[in-house]
This record gives sequence, structure tokens and C-alpha cells, in this order.
Amino acid sequence: MTVLLTAFAAFFISLVLSPLLIGLLRRLHFGQQIREDGPQRHRQKAGTPTMGGVIFLLAVLPVTLLLAPRTTELYLALMLTAGSGLIGFADDFLKVVRKRSLGLKARSKLLGQAVLASVFFFVWRGLGESTELAVPFTAIQVEAGLLYLPFLLFFVLGFTNAVNLTDGIDGLAAGTAILALLSYLLIAMAQGTVELVQFSAALLGATFAFLIFNLHPARVFMGDVGSFSLGAALASLAVLTKTELSLVIIGGVFVLETVSVIIQVLIFRATGKRIFRMSPLHHHFELSGLNEWQVVTGFWALGFLFAVIGLLQLGVL
Repeated sequence: MTVLLTAFAAFFISLVLSPLLIGLLRRLHFGQQIREDGPQRHRQKAGTPTMGGVIFLLAVLPVTLLLAPRTTELYLALMLTAGSGLIGFADDFLKVVRKRSLGLKARSKLLGQAVLASVFFFVWRGLGESTELAVPFTAIQVEAGLLYLPFLLFFVLGFTNAVNLTDGIDGLAAGTAILALLSYLLIAMAQGTVELVQFSAALLGATFAFLIFNLHPARVFMGDVGSFSLGAALASLAVLTKTELSLVIIGGVFVLETVSVIIQVLIFRATGKRIFRMSPLHHHFELSGLNEWQVVTGFWALGFLFAVIGLLQLGVL
């Protein structure tokens, strides 16, 4: 019952805040700057309010702190989520002020994310948590030992930026994140970690309300403040439930989007040719003739499949 209350409370707050914040962002002229090399149809989205991720952060933080057991694990998840959101907020703000699609320098963003992940690691290790990694589809547990810190840095930074790369068309990142968050709600329930159940439920409810305003044609974009916080939240849930490598499956859409960018860059540097019409992958399908809704629903279906596979191999389903 408390889970439903948490999800509904976050949903309601997000639902009420959305039109208010959208109106404020419009008055402040905090509109999205569109990439010059992006699909031509995206040009019409220029000026759509961005930084909408503030909406679900403002819903998640108070609801979770009010209704969830206040444990160190909860504070770690909130710290990584909110801290990543602040980095994204700074990036979004600079983009709006400069009126171009570049905000913080990449190294500044990565440094900030690395500091957050390092603080997370040292507090987490202080709790005596295991540095073993469970290999999906097997009973193998790999002891990472001293290598866990560099793994965690790569993992947190990787997923934080993977969600950011996926946030390229209306509703794609939010809808895909909802599927992954629902998966972690079920995982946390199976493990009996009440604080993570409540955290997942709050994120789920708040992001679902935001999605109502983010569906095509989007009235607001989540911006880096939203994508960074969602990516960090998923990474923190994976670490705290000791399902790090399973997130690679559950969040398979985010992984595919990131891999498509890496492949595109490597192939282009090596041959001068592009394997995709454009990366990340969703743009390739857009430029292949599919409309936004077809791409989004197709990726959601793929995200659902990945989530089911991930939950099945964990024995949750």
C-alpha cells in the first residue's frame, strides 16, 4: 500500500508542477537549442522548453525522504541522482544562456560525475558491501576487488551518459527509463529493500507524469538535468541491489544507443564512412523514413523485451 502511495504522490506532484514549470520556462525563454547536424524535422522543435527534468526531481526528493526509511543506501541513491541532476542543470543553463547546443565542457561534466561516483563508492564500501559482480545467466560471482572502483566509475558515467544519448526524440528516454525503473521496483521488492522500493516507486510515478507532457509533440524536454539524474538513479539502483551487470540487459536500449555512437565514431575515423545514417541509433531510423512515434514505440517494445529478459535471468519473473 505504501508503494502505491509513494508512486501516486510523486505522480501527482509531477503532474501539478509540469504545466507550472513549462509556463515559467516559456516566460524565461529557456528553450531547446537544436543541433545543426540533426534531422531537419527537428528544427521545428527549437524553443521548446527544456530542463523539464527539474519537475521529477522536485517530486522524487521530498516524497522519498518523507515516505521511505532513511538509510545510508537511500541517501547514497539520492546523492548520486540529485548530484548528477545538478551537473545536468548547469549544462542546460549554459546552453540556454549561450543560445547554442553546447553547455559545460565534456571534461567538466565527466569530472563532476566521477567525483560523485567516487564519493558513492567510498561511503558504500564503508558499509562493508561486496565488490563481487554477478555474471548474468550464470551462477558465477567475479570478485572485482580493487578493480571495483574503476568499474564503478565507468559504470556510473556510462549509464548516466547513455540515458543522455537516448534523450533525442519525444518520449524515448522517459518511456524507456520507466520500463527500467519498473524492473528495479520489482527487483527491490524481491530483495526486501524497502527504501529502494520507495525510491523506485517515486521515480516511476514522477517520470510517468512527466511523460504525459513529453510525448510527441513534446511540450517540454527533460534536458540534461533529467537524463543525467535518471541514468544515475538506475546506476545507483543496480549497485545497491548488486545487479550491476544485469542493468546492461534491463537497460539494453541505452546500451545500444551508446554502442551505435561508438561504432559510428570508430568506423568514420578509420574509413571516413558512416555505418549509420546518423547516431545515436534512433536518428538512423528517423532518417530511414520512420516517423518519431514509430521509432519511439519500437524502442519501447525493445526496452520491454530487454526488461523481461533481465528479470527472468534474475529469477524475479
